[in-house]
Amino acid sequence: MFVCICNAITDHKIKEAVASGANSLTDLKDQLGVATCCGCCADLATSFLTANAGNAHTQMHSSITVER
Repeated sequence: MFVCICNAITDHKIKEAVASGANSLTDLKDQLGVATCCGCCADLATSFLTANAGNAHTQMHSSITVER
């Protein structure tokens, strides 16, 4: 789904950015260009950021292997 029409940014790109460490709208602006034109997508981009932040945290910790 397109989140930012002006810069052709999809929810998948936001998920990838979050997985790579983006944790704020400023990070998304810097990395992807989200909300840098008309700004209409800022709220939706923030919603996707918030929704996926927990998933990235969970994925990061679930991939840790403990050897005994």
